[in-house]
Amino acid sequence: MSAKNNSNKCLYCGACVGVCPVSAITLKDTRIFINEKCINCGACVNICPVSAMKLDKK
Repeated sequence: MSAKNNSNKCLYCGACVGVCPVSAITLKDTRIFINEKCINCGACVNICPVSAMKLDKK
């Protein structure tokens, strides 16, 4: 399981990158990458100013 990013909403501000406790999110150019270290904690969801992040409920 991992968080997901909606690229249609994302402003690429980097807030999610800075708040991730396990450094699972990176920002490169205009893309957000979420790697396998994601623990689905929701920190990125809570910090995102445009609700572009969501938790994968699978």
